[in-house]
Amino acid sequence: MRAHLPYFMLLLLVAHACKQPPQSTAVQGGRYHEDLSAYRPAVPEVPTENGTTQQETRRDPKAYVEAQYAVNKQVDFVLDSIDRINLTRKFIDGFTIQVYSGLKRDDALTVKKNLLAYLPHLESEVQYIQPNFRVKTGKYVTRLDAQKDYMAVKRYFPGAIVVPDKIPVN
Repeated sequence: MRAHLPYFMLLLLVAHACKQPPQSTAVQGGRYHEDLSAYRPAVPEVPTENGTTQQETRRDPKAYVEAQYAVNKQVDFVLDSIDRINLTRKFIDGFTIQVYSGLKRDDALTVKKNLLAYLPHLESEVQYIQPNFRVKTGKYVTRLDAQKDYMAVKRYFPGAIVVPDKIPVN
């Protein structure tokens, strides 16, 4: 009896796999169709001041429609709070081009002088952050803004890099 059990289980498995799936009434002629009109909300007919209904008013594209669910006051409040926060900010995250970073002050001043000679339209500054002197030029909001000037600086100073920095807000 036990010898026939695996064959019987295999036969049940094959019979179950060959069974046809139940036909869905939603598929007719190979195309999916579903009627959801029973779930559509009904809009009551409300007469307006001039005697027409809202649906008649909707058909006229030039007719004025009063907003019922406006959130203008909440949006104005949020925008005002963002504006107040932005007014208190003194710096924004941005980018500068670092032309030199080293231990010698004289080298930093020489690089700044050369930068002014090669690219006079770029303002540069020497910063001392212990123990390094750094020569930085430009103040850019995005890295893409810095890219044009970076290519010009790179021609004269191959060691220049674009670095993240805090940009003062005027």
